[in-house]
Order: sequence, then C-alpha cells, then structure tokens
Amino acid sequence: MNAIDFIKATIATSRGMTTQLLVDLKSEPVAQPTVKGGNHALWVLGHLAYSESSLLHCLIMGKETCPLDHLKELFDYKTEPSADASIYPSFDSLMADYENAHKDTMAYLDSITDADLDDDAPGCPEEWKVFFGTKGLCFTFIAIHPSLHCGQLADTRRALGRAPLMA
Repeated sequence: MNAIDFIKATIATSRGMTTQLLVDLKSEPVAQPTVKGGNHALWVLGHLAYSESSLLHCLIMGKETCPLDHLKELFDYKTEPSADASIYPSFDSLMADYENAHKDTMAYLDSITDADLDDDAPGCPEEWKVFFGTKGLCFTFIAIHPSLHCGQLADTRRALGRAPLMA
C-alpha cells in the first residue's frame, strides 16, 4: 500500500465511524455531550465540513478562501457551539457540504503522487507548521480529524440514553 492509498483508507475509516454517529444524532442535532455543554452533532458536522475544505483549499492549495467559507463564522476551530439550532444551516445542508469537501479531497488525492506529500503546504501559517507544514501533514489531519470528534458524539448519544453503536 502506498501513502496515498493509506491516507484514503484512513479517511474512509474515520469518516465512516463519525458519520454513523452523526446520522444517528440527526433527530437531536443540538443535544450536548455534557451538562456543561460541548460540541453537539450539528456543530461537529459543520466544523468537519469547513475544516476539510479549508485545509485542502487554503493550506494545501494556497488559496485565499475555500468553497465553504460561508461556514467559517459558525464552525471555525475557535467557535463555540450554540444550543440554538436556528442559527445553523440544516443538518442535510451541512451533510451535503461535508460530502462536497470529501469529494474535493479525494479528487485532489487522485491528482498527486506520494512524493507530493512532502511538498510544503503553501498556505500554512508559520505557527502551524509543526502540524500542517506539508501536504502530507495536512492530509494526516484530514484523515484523523473526524475521529477526534467521535468521543463527543458518542457521549452525546449516551447523554440521550442511547446504547453504543460500536462496542
């Protein structure tokens, strides 16, 4: 298996686990994982869509904006989730955005070689270089990022009294 195939497989696994949890929470999109709040499913979904698009287009490709820039104000990494569902796009709209970001990522991966993964990420700020300095590091984060939010989604399901989907 080459590095590109490994990245694709990791993306598929991470997205698959996370999407299963997200879809299960569609009926309770702003239920929070703890009594003190936390990242609810609607925020996680929008955050994952925006983050993937931004990482690909801005950091990896060096563009000023990404196709999902309209989501930045609500879902960038420093934003705080709100329990007010009315401020967010619909679950289905965000799922479509997430799918479109994924399609862009896969198309880009299909257009490069393993050697290209060592190239600098032209849009990476200096302070983020340790995590996102190369295209390969950016794709590593795209691959694992959904998994980072699985625990929050699993905790939300438990807070709602739902049994685990994955043992």
